[in-house]
Amino acid sequence: MAISGHGLWADDSPQRLASGARWLEGPTWVGDRLLVSDIPGNRVLSWRDGQTELEVAIPEAEFSNGRTIARDGRVYQCSHGRRGVEELHADLTTTLLVDRHGDVRLNSPNDLVIARDGAIWFTDPPYGILLPEEGHPGELEYGACWVFRYVPATGELTPMVTDLDRPNGLAFSPDESVLYVANSADHDGFKVWAYDVVDGQCGPGRLFCTGRKGVIDGFRVDTEGRLWLSDDDSVAVTDADGTFLGSIDLPERVANVCFGPGGHLYIAATTTLWRIQTYSADAALS
Repeated sequence: MAISGHGLWADDSPQRLASGARWLEGPTWVGDRLLVSDIPGNRVLSWRDGQTELEVAIPEAEFSNGRTIARDGRVYQCSHGRRGVEELHADLTTTLLVDRHGDVRLNSPNDLVIARDGAIWFTDPPYGILLPEEGHPGELEYGACWVFRYVPATGELTPMVTDLDRPNGLAFSPDESVLYVANSADHDGFKVWAYDVVDGQCGPGRLFCTGRKGVIDGFRVDTEGRLWLSDDDSVAVTDADGTFLGSIDLPERVANVCFGPGGHLYIAATTTLWRIQTYSADAALS
């Protein structure tokens, strides 16, 4: 596994932790374990340090996808099957928070990030209603795929980004002045777009970077403003200007990453969970 990017991580190569899934997404550290979605398996799996196998935490998980933990410890996740965003409780039950925009259903919320004010920003591409192995067949009821902002305290749901056809992963810059969104449409290459956030609204999008290898799916921003991007069978790292700094190559396609205890980066790569020791931490939890 070729690795470049001196000064970003300590290990010579990523460590294989556990395997046995079909397609892993949404890794998130919750308490003493990492939860990760196996979407085609319709289940949530878990891993604790020292384990060599993934355990089933939630069977029949309604095709849950992206997941994140807020600064107050609440855990939120996207549900392809329920076509909504839900809170995941400590006992692994869920409460559906939002699944409609006005009188129509959402598509299949994919990934989400929690702002400091508690608002939930999430992407809504159609994969859960178009792909039988990722959800239930359905229609694009509002006729597009947007990025939304949802306020749990009021129930207010607002479209924030409406100019992408397949918005997928998303994250804020450390000061939340920029929202980054990966567009996973392949008609003009796989790109990350940046939107300045001013007075709670997103300005026009500008091209931030293009995938060096292929699809950019999920990603994280560290406290220094660097982006850690899934990029086909690698994790690509850029600085806050989009300059490529290095990559971690893996034997399978990467879907999502997350930072965990001690600065480890956890990598969900198709069937297998990996990790590598970095010198970074997640800006979303700082």
